[in-house]
Amino acid sequence: MKKFLIITLPLLFIVSLIGCSPAHRLSRELRTKSVYTDHFTGVALYDPVRQKPLIQHNADKPFTPASNTKLFSFYAGLVSLPDSLPALRYVIRNDSLIFWGTGNPLLLHPDVTDTLALAFLRNRPEKLFFSAVNYEGPRFGAGWAWDDYNDDYSAELASLPIYGNVVRFRNGKVTPRQFADSIQRTEAGRGGVQRDEFRNQFVRSLDNKPLRQDVPFRWTPELTAQLLTDTLHRPVYVLTTPMPVNTQLLRGAPADSLYKRMLFVSDNQFAEQIQFMISAERNKPKLEPGVERTTMIDSVLRYSMIAENRNRAKWIDGSGLSRYNLFTPNILIDLLGRIYAKVPQQRLFALLPAAGQSGTLRSLSMNGQPYVFAKSGSMTGVYNLSGYLLTSRGKVLYFSIMHNNFTQSVSEMRQRTAELLKDIHARF
Repeated sequence: MKKFLIITLPLLFIVSLIGCSPAHRLSRELRTKSVYTDHFTGVALYDPVRQKPLIQHNADKPFTPASNTKLFSFYAGLVSLPDSLPALRYVIRNDSLIFWGTGNPLLLHPDVTDTLALAFLRNRPEKLFFSAVNYEGPRFGAGWAWDDYNDDYSAELASLPIYGNVVRFRNGKVTPRQFADSIQRTEAGRGGVQRDEFRNQFVRSLDNKPLRQDVPFRWTPELTAQLLTDTLHRPVYVLTTPMPVNTQLLRGAPADSLYKRMLFVSDNQFAEQIQFMISAERNKPKLEPGVERTTMIDSVLRYSMIAENRNRAKWIDGSGLSRYNLFTPNILIDLLGRIYAKVPQQRLFALLPAAGQSGTLRSLSMNGQPYVFAKSGSMTGVYNLSGYLLTSRGKVLYFSIMHNNFTQSVSEMRQRTAELLKDIHARF
């Protein structure tokens, strides 16, 4: 009997410790507490030092990722783009300079402007000709909501975006100013500015309420050439000349200036245009962002090749606007590990929003110094957060918390996520 007690008591003690471990307790709460069970919740928590999953709750189930998709675009840029972004491709033929876009979205962008391409075009002695035939794809991504065309997050895809492909309305001022004559004032206005779906004609109400709104415009090569003409104070003509293989490449702003804005404010256009710029680096006749995405999936990420994850992951667009995107929490954990291995921690944490302090995580309340650096993603019925957490004991953990199919507000899910992260920070 004594021998039995000697063997059994330590085993019971060990079982008791395991049962009371932070990971075990949190896993039990994820299975039983209504704040996690009243909708579809997935949580993966990973310790990279021990190379050990700490929490696995629906971690291999597919979720709609929303803007967590931008982490894939970020990684694609890290792998395939140099430190300076491609700005233009061009050739000189006699007294003419013909240029093609690379998908770079910073030309005359209202928030993050790259002036190198403008200075280059302004100072060239040749006549300027713009050709847009190197991109023949759609203006919207697959699975985007058709009626979002008037919202600032749905700027059109293009080979050479300009002014962010949006018209900015700020308290009586219109930028670019060329659109000022395209606005109709009416008593029947719905509030704010509404664009005609297929034309650059805008309607706003007669009231004089202060207005802060960005509205996408319909992008065309002719409009782009006209906007450049007005800015450069010299003619820019439009051609339909295919891009030859002997083009020269003009480089522009540092890549981090694009990544930081994309991650901080969840800029959809910046995320989408990364695949355009990757394609431009290949110097192919056509910009094929979809091909670059497929190549990244098959040759680098390889998640679609893993048998158990087949049909559980779909990367459809760069921004996460598409509801066709599907990722599991564990796929995001794997991606976070790849990013962390490629980017020094100080630089990485400066590029990502810090909870309670910056970007889209400013309202995610945390006590004291920031300890969560992550990318959020939300749309109706969706709120996700994936990134890095510094624990109270100084560990760096990777996490992916995904909420789908809820009827509560996104702010409610954001608060629930914050409470879970506070718990993880304290317990681990």
